[in-house]
Amino acid sequence: MNTSTVSMHGFSRAAAAAPMPARAGADYQLRITGDARVQLARGWLWLGLAALIGSGLFAILLVASRTPGVNQWLPAANFFHVALVLHVDLSVIVWFVAMAGMLWSLYGRTNVQRLGWAGLWVTAAGTLAMALAPFVDPGEPVMSNYIPVLDSTLFLAGLAVFGLGALLLVLRSLNAAPRLGLHYDGHGALHFGLSAAAVSAAVALLAFGWSWWVLRPDLDAKTYYEIVFWGGGHALQFTWTLLMLVAWLWLASACGARIRLTPRVVVLMFLLALVGVFATPYAYVSHDITSVEHRNLLTWAMRLGGGPAIVPLGMAVVLGIATARIHEPLLRPLRAALLSSILLFAAGGVIGIFISGSNVRIPAHYHGCIVGVTLALMGAVYRVLPSMGYQAPRGRLATWQPWVYGIGQLMHIIGLVWSGGYGVQRKVAGAEQVLRSTGEVAGMGLMGLGGLIAIIGGLLFVVVVLQAMRAPAGSAR
Repeated sequence: MNTSTVSMHGFSRAAAAAPMPARAGADYQLRITGDARVQLARGWLWLGLAALIGSGLFAILLVASRTPGVNQWLPAANFFHVALVLHVDLSVIVWFVAMAGMLWSLYGRTNVQRLGWAGLWVTAAGTLAMALAPFVDPGEPVMSNYIPVLDSTLFLAGLAVFGLGALLLVLRSLNAAPRLGLHYDGHGALHFGLSAAAVSAAVALLAFGWSWWVLRPDLDAKTYYEIVFWGGGHALQFTWTLLMLVAWLWLASACGARIRLTPRVVVLMFLLALVGVFATPYAYVSHDITSVEHRNLLTWAMRLGGGPAIVPLGMAVVLGIATARIHEPLLRPLRAALLSSILLFAAGGVIGIFISGSNVRIPAHYHGCIVGVTLALMGAVYRVLPSMGYQAPRGRLATWQPWVYGIGQLMHIIGLVWSGGYGVQRKVAGAEQVLRSTGEVAGMGLMGLGGLIAIIGGLLFVVVVLQAMRAPAGSAR
């Protein structure tokens, strides 16, 4: 390892000098070198932070519009839907793509950097256009699954530009991916997981393009966008799941956990998490995209595709971190992000088992899973900051941030599950919620309080990261 290599075994000079916990078995960590790839990763990190700030602002308005006693002061349904569109697109689509860009930029070969930078700038331009649309050219909100939209020229143009940027990112990632072999160590297994995530993202983009190409445009807006985004949206869930699993292993290993899975087994788990995505092109070839068979096949593939990998990997990580003793304070934020991620993802999965009908249990399910992925990616950001030349997150604020965000979201989804038991419908606000009983009001009130706490936790993440960026690497705070 040459002098440009940034050690991933310490977060600062103090951390590097401190003894790391004893660990047996494979070391599931990414090896990051201080070259041009770091600069590109920084750009994607900044885009992700900007998306979180924007989504937080819209989330404040979104939670307020559904909280009893507060929503009467707001312009109800249409206001709620516009805020929901931007909140979802910024906090899920833009944030996840930006974090994927950060991770994909840090591994693999250093070629096609220009393509990587082009992908970043094009994606950022599309994000800016979407964020400005509510104030310049709002249009009608369309609450399509996976990617809700504003049916306006500016927003749709921004979304198309964003998609082009994502395509450039995926092409660069596939081109720069390290060559795969038959023998893997820990970091090689993580590289395989990142490459698998890029493959599933490519399948998702193919599905989006295929749907747009073959679907007739004379449908009503709700039906049109629902069908256009259905196939690609399902495929993207494989990408996010794979990135989360990579982050879990990386964070656990960084905390000194002994993962009782060999790299070969981990690679097999990543393959199991990926294989379901290939039902997507089969669904397009075998069934018309407007058919029930097409829709059901994609739903079935998503439900069964990731489970065989998530459960054993998650259990291995939990067992490993439960037996690891952490003495170094700089590792505590990583453990907090890891444990809160697993907790929220597990809660979302369990809730999904009990979904029936179209009520707020559905957003409770996907909020748990999505926030589980988000917390894992937040932990990955904490882990990688020192390799970018920044200070490592430290102190009580950094340690408590994942728990504040996670507990707030847990309260949020418990409130939704509670209200869902009374039949409160999803994607409605204000008087449309028709809250008749004290239990319904209490459930949605808990949802609102939890949402507010989660917003605070999300903004604290931005604060912690910005503080780490401002402090010189190796300085004491």
